Amino acid sequence: MKKHLLRQKSIRFKDCGFRVGVLPRGPRASIADVRGVMVGHTTLIRGSDIRTGVTIIDPGVKDLFRNKLPAAIYVGNGFGKLAGITQVEELGTLEAPLALTNTLAVGVVVRGLVDLTIAHTPDLKPYETVNVVVGETNDGMLNAIHKDVVIAKDVFDAYDARSSDVKVGNVGAGTGTRCFSWKGGIGTSSRIVAIGRKRFTVGVLVQTNYGGTLSILGAPVGERLGASDFKEFLKPDGSCMIVLATDAPFSARDLKRIAKRAFFGMIRTGSIASHGSGDYAIAFSTDRSGQALPDEALNPFFLAAADATEEAIYDALFAAETMKGRGGAVLEALPKERVLAMLTESLHEHE
Repeated sequence: MKKHLLRQKSIRFKDCGFRVGVLPRGPRASIADVRGVMVGHTTLIRGSDIRTGVTIIDPGVKDLFRNKLPAAIYVGNGFGKLAGITQVEELGTLEAPLALTNTLAVGVVVRGLVDLTIAHTPDLKPYETVNVVVGETNDGMLNAIHKDVVIAKDVFDAYDARSSDVKVGNVGAGTGTRCFSWKGGIGTSSRIVAIGRKRFTVGVLVQTNYGGTLSILGAPVGERLGASDFKEFLKPDGSCMIVLATDAPFSARDLKRIAKRAFFGMIRTGSIASHGSGDYAIAFSTDRSGQALPDEALNPFFLAAADATEEAIYDALFAAETMKGRGGAVLEALPKERVLAMLTESLHEHE
């Protein structure tokens, strides 16, 4: 681990010298390693109590409403306000960019995303409707969530800011979130899967706002730092939104099976998907060939989903910085130097 990284408040987990699993990362270690996929954020930090935002995940398909993508949603624990889920379940398609925000801003973000889709679909007939998918987590620990702050323009601004250089940490929908006992946020990672001579990518982006007892690469980090939500089960629960993208040709049925495996990665980090946690995985493929890979090819994609999700969660924790918010509440950044020392010690113990 390079010493100069430890002096930074925000770092990427990929730069820390540790591997999650055996599959290689993509070049960016982000969801944008899937060709065409871009991410944009609107970050709202105002006064002492506004700590929230909007994140857009754009599959990068021209005229997406007319050129729908195979998609699926798997529910880990359904204590949440995910909009648009039933039509994806019914039809197995995605027809608009995805958005993430805070729990009580879902309605306005839905309207903003609908307006955005209408603006980019000039041949939309007067009677046609648009199904948009908007996920959320409750950032009310730092953010005055009851205030009507997020507006439709924030959706357009996030879309206009989208890039293949994915920003992580205290940005967009992750601005005010908590992960375990520390500041959470947006994280991302990716994995490359080889099937014969063909190479495919699985990319993951997470909005982390859930609890448990943090474990990193099997090391009992939360326990050693004396921080565990399991010592006091009456603490507020949180949520985790997981977005998976791939360029591999899969049907909605297979994408749902892949999305399910994302939770294996989340569980490795120390979560039990507790009662009040809204945990969802949304998966889509940018391939519309209709020629799905055989079921026998799924195993490495299952592994990629689990490993990339696990690393994306670590990425959110390492990128997030200490933040003060509503009522003077403070979420401290993960003490990275102590954690990296633990990981190094744990690695040596298993050599």
